[in-house]
Amino acid sequence: MSEYAESLVRKLEAREARVGIVGLGYVGLPLAVEFAESGFTVLGFEVSAGKVDAVNRAESYVGDVASERLLPVVKDGRLTATLDYDRLGEADAICICVPTPLNKTGDPDVSYIISVTESLRRTIRKGQLVVLESTTYPGTTRDLLLPALADNGRLTVGEDFFLAFSPERVDPSNPVWNISNTPKVVGGITSVCAEMTRALYATIVEQVIVVSNTEAAELAKLLENTFRSVNIALANEMAVACDKLGVDVWEVIEAAASKPFGFMKFTPGPGLGGHCIPIDPHYLSWKMRTLDYKTRLVELASEINAEMPRYMAEKAAALLNEQGRPVKGSRIVVIGVAYKSDTDDTRESPAIDIIQLLAEKGADVVYHDPLVPSLSHEGQALESVALTAELLANADAVVIVTDHSSIDYDLIRESGRPVLDTRNVLARVAARLPATAAD
Repeated sequence: MSEYAESLVRKLEAREARVGIVGLGYVGLPLAVEFAESGFTVLGFEVSAGKVDAVNRAESYVGDVASERLLPVVKDGRLTATLDYDRLGEADAICICVPTPLNKTGDPDVSYIISVTESLRRTIRKGQLVVLESTTYPGTTRDLLLPALADNGRLTVGEDFFLAFSPERVDPSNPVWNISNTPKVVGGITSVCAEMTRALYATIVEQVIVVSNTEAAELAKLLENTFRSVNIALANEMAVACDKLGVDVWEVIEAAASKPFGFMKFTPGPGLGGHCIPIDPHYLSWKMRTLDYKTRLVELASEINAEMPRYMAEKAAALLNEQGRPVKGSRIVVIGVAYKSDTDDTRESPAIDIIQLLAEKGADVVYHDPLVPSLSHEGQALESVALTAELLANADAVVIVTDHSSIDYDLIRESGRPVLDTRNVLARVAARLPATAAD
């Protein structure tokens, strides 16, 4: 082990290392706070002046980090945010948590990673550890970051500096699993790189799992979310099949889930949302196409899931038709626009597509979401309306897209309005009522 590696380990164990977090969004800000609370001095890097100012005022904009939790680490100087990427050289360990979206053709957009890598190329010094957390295709760490940071052989990876990949595993608003108790997978360019990364995350995470290289760690993340995408697609296809057969898909799922082995419960819904499941499988598909292999199952699952918002819009139209009403001119209330329950995150939310599809058919669509007071989509601004008996009385149909726990479902049930419940939440709420109160 080189002198730089030994020095870094000593600093990490003593909490004397300076940690840099690049990207202070849903992934980066909770990670920065976790390191700061553990005793490290943390420097957060952002391109958004608004986010930098908010962090330095101890005002959180991320649901999983309360401002009350941010305040002490900012006040004590353990966490500072900056726009100055030339300060990357101050950090001993750097975690890259920038977005990796898809471009308009569905191919990976790694421009954010490339931009950060260029900044690191200018500032890297001996003894630094760089860890990529952003989800990406296998080979990104080795093919994009390594050549730039090694700077034509000026620095030797595993001796002068250390490079690794460790996928983020953030599940927004999850009350059980968080950074500290979710196992952390790490893979290094060299075994020493992996050990440095293990030592870094072991200061804040209960269990660190080391894999053989960066490609294995990159693929582990893609497998996690592709697994979910494929199984959700199966549940969605089963929902369509049950509709056509006149069978209750939720009853079928619960019956199948009673099997104590060989079955894992997944439920259908209005489509996929969030920053991972709708996007990550495309990274694997894209990479494999460059190797002349088509991931047919992965791509089919993505197609099925992508069709669900349109299918739900058509079901809403059919529901109105049963009442003798056309979609055009009908008042439709959409319940919930976040991509999942109990979060304000609307990234890739199927609710946005459903609203747009119904509006294109001429419906008058409004939404209620206690966590998303306003919504902007393709230049159109919408505001959440209050959920009242009057609102429901004037509605021709209600479409439940997101099942926030704070919504008054009894009010919806008692309104007598036609409801398309894409989450089966009304049945779940009714099942908890006393038998005498059942309809």
